[in-house]
Amino acid sequence: MKYILFLIFFIGTIGQVFSQTYSIKGVVKEEGKQEVLPFVNIILLTSSDSSQIGGAVTDIDGRFEISGVSLGDYLLRIQYMGYKGYQRNLVVTSNTDLGSIMIMEEATDLNEVLIEARRSTGSQKGDTTLFNADAFKTMKDASAQVLIEKLPGVNTENGILQAQGENIAQILVDGKPFFGNDVRTALQNIPAEMIQSIEIFDQKSEKAQLSGFDDGERLKTINIITKPNRRKGQFGKTTVGYGTDERYLAGASVNFFDEDQRLTVTGLSNNINVLNFTSDPNAQDNGNPQEGIITTNILGMNYSNVWNEKVKVTGSYVFTNRENVGIVNRFREFITSEESNQIYSETSTDVRVNNQHQANLRLEYNPNERNRFLYIPRFSARFETENSGFFGQTDSGLNPINTVENLKTGNYKDFDLFNRLFYSHKFLKPGRTITIRTTFTNGWNQDDANRKARNTFFEQNGERVENLDQRITRERTGESWQARVSYTEPLGEKGQMEAEYQIGNRKNDSDRLLFNVDSGDFENGNLVLDTALSNVFVSKYLTQSVELGYQYISEKYKIQTELEYEDARLNNNQEFPNVEVLNRRFTNLLPTLRMEYKFSANTNIQLDYDTYTNEPQVWQLQNVIDNTNPIQLRTGNPELDQSFTNQFRLRFRSNNPDSDKNWFLFAQSRFVDKFISNSVFIADEPTEIQDGIILEKGSQLNKPVNLDGFKDFRSWFSYGMPFGWIKSNLNLNAGFGYTQRPGQVNDVVGFNNSTRLSTGFSLNSNISDQVDFNIWSRSSYNKVNNTQNPNMNNDFFQQRFRVNFNWIIWEGIIYRLDLNHQINRGLAQGFDTNFSLINMSIGKKIFNNQRGEISLMVYDLLGQNANVRRNITETFIEDIQTNVLQQYLMLSFTYNLRRFSKGMDENSYNEMYQNN
Repeated sequence: MKYILFLIFFIGTIGQVFSQTYSIKGVVKEEGKQEVLPFVNIILLTSSDSSQIGGAVTDIDGRFEISGVSLGDYLLRIQYMGYKGYQRNLVVTSNTDLGSIMIMEEATDLNEVLIEARRSTGSQKGDTTLFNADAFKTMKDASAQVLIEKLPGVNTENGILQAQGENIAQILVDGKPFFGNDVRTALQNIPAEMIQSIEIFDQKSEKAQLSGFDDGERLKTINIITKPNRRKGQFGKTTVGYGTDERYLAGASVNFFDEDQRLTVTGLSNNINVLNFTSDPNAQDNGNPQEGIITTNILGMNYSNVWNEKVKVTGSYVFTNRENVGIVNRFREFITSEESNQIYSETSTDVRVNNQHQANLRLEYNPNERNRFLYIPRFSARFETENSGFFGQTDSGLNPINTVENLKTGNYKDFDLFNRLFYSHKFLKPGRTITIRTTFTNGWNQDDANRKARNTFFEQNGERVENLDQRITRERTGESWQARVSYTEPLGEKGQMEAEYQIGNRKNDSDRLLFNVDSGDFENGNLVLDTALSNVFVSKYLTQSVELGYQYISEKYKIQTELEYEDARLNNNQEFPNVEVLNRRFTNLLPTLRMEYKFSANTNIQLDYDTYTNEPQVWQLQNVIDNTNPIQLRTGNPELDQSFTNQFRLRFRSNNPDSDKNWFLFAQSRFVDKFISNSVFIADEPTEIQDGIILEKGSQLNKPVNLDGFKDFRSWFSYGMPFGWIKSNLNLNAGFGYTQRPGQVNDVVGFNNSTRLSTGFSLNSNISDQVDFNIWSRSSYNKVNNTQNPNMNNDFFQQRFRVNFNWIIWEGIIYRLDLNHQINRGLAQGFDTNFSLINMSIGKKIFNNQRGEISLMVYDLLGQNANVRRNITETFIEDIQTNVLQQYLMLSFTYNLRRFSKGMDENSYNEMYQNN
């Protein structure tokens, strides 16, 4: 601790000896229209020799600020394509606000001069990467997702959109949340043609935004900035289609935009595995991954508005009805001693019907420039029915050990309510703030299930059969609250200190009752409570923490360090069948360090070091046998400790706006003490594990335990550049990952180590709005090493290749191709499946404005569709293959609605109505 305090003192001391500097800020607008201009290049030069000493790029509101400017004479230059150059002399003696700077649109005589230039794709501004949408060509009816997948550093991994190696968590439109955290729905509802620019950045937490002091909580975010002349009107897309095998699709999305007031309504009904509204029915990549045969019905809406200059509101609601018919083949090899093997194979069917309501709201009130209130509630309700069955078999590699046949029906209800309230006040002294955050959550779950099972155990003297008829009820209630207050105080011109106190409590009450059907059936039979498999359990987790931090920000670098003291008290009370009380107390010192250095306006590096704890969940603490699979029993462990994590994270970003070459590097490592892992006990003879509960020979008991030694490292690298000779953009990427997972089998601790190397590329066309393609490939080599049983060491290889091609051939005739090829090598026998999924369609644009289209599409042209994946855990390696949608033909009609306000400049008006 003394070293950390010394570091805080040292940083604070050196911050005072730097020379005094000032800032220059202003707003760039278009002369005659008073419209702000985002992404304008601002350059600051010395008057003596015109050497550049600083610069900036205007934000979405046309604002810019250049910090760290010393006393002196300067030349401010503004450059923006399509506008006349602007420059003015400045004498800096203090902080300078230039107010509104007007620049004029440049007129060009096209009869005399023809200028051809490649528009810069974007730039880097701190941790925000900015892209010009016009620098990436798409077809006229393309969605925002098509455009964003062309951006350097953006790719899709297992159906999840990623940017710079991290999953995209949310989409903003003009800075406002759009459909909560439903990234795919948000992107499918915005046409690419109305996008002016795109920002990719790590959004800080609400608390960090309010106080200005970074707490390390970030969400990888995409902000879509729309064109000013596309912010008032109605636009959207509707598609209806019917095909062979009674396949159908009907979907519509309509947006009503009136500047700040915006309403989006979305509906979808289909049985072709489309999980969210899509503007491209030819697309494959709508799930993660696509498993089973899925029927989906969705109704959703998103609303945002600025009620007045003090109140902003954003909200969304989505209702989803979904039925999934799944068939799964599973092959699992357990980690055992070197002398023994245990293999489990399973075939299951599962029919689930899910009805879910989700609602989000964000209400912001700013009574004045010094006070801000923010209220964020969320609500969800889920109602699900299950009708499932499986057959599983365990063997030693040579001889069967046991089998299980299981049938289950169930009804499940879940309700969750989340409330968060922020208040922030800025004092008259700059940098002095107070922020208060409170959080309240409530949840309630109720499960009712009936099951029949037939278990067969193979013994030396023959087979023994056990039949089970059971009813299981589970009711869980949970509530939590948390309050946090933080105070910041400036230290010098560039330093800031923060003091924070936090207190919170979480309570979970879980009752699980299991009844054996003694006679009759589930509805009318005699039910007898099985006390050995029933449990009533209450868990409370009270935490308090105090934190002291310091940050220093200059023109080139930022450094921040914090030290938190945490006191946590875990209280577990089992009330039935036996009364047991367990009280635990944990105290921890949690240091953090964040550093950022700007090599230039477009190149920066960030390094974060974080420590945090994770408490065990209630289901991990509840000491009750779960016999959902009677030959693989599970139970909780009320003596679990917190886990403690040390995490390091590195981000490097570089973007050259002159050459359009860009680099991104992401690396993260985690080291976890008392990792909550899994312990497996495999009985070599019938063993009593609790009163009256016998674990038969070859059966397993799984229980969570704390183990040291978890390590994880992953990295991702991307390099992007224009590919001029075919007017495309090329992105190369590579990654390395290593994970060491501790596990315990029959009281022996071992490690399952997995190494992953991956590489890939994407080539995105930038030719015209008549031809569009995206070629994508990803290959990965995986090596698994087990310290407990070297016989389980293996290597496997997976390669995925995708081509998405669209071509308007002639007079509105359009051809589309979506090809996905996958290669698997080194998986279990029967799972090394190579396949090609090909979707193809031919369509004709109709109506004078060509907004309508009739198309004929074939799904899975070759009839090879398949879904295979591998999972690696601390106690087993498994390969899974699921049923998937098979070949069908569909005839569909699509119409694109585009109706924008006429209140715009003449050129934009003519351009819009010529295209419409």
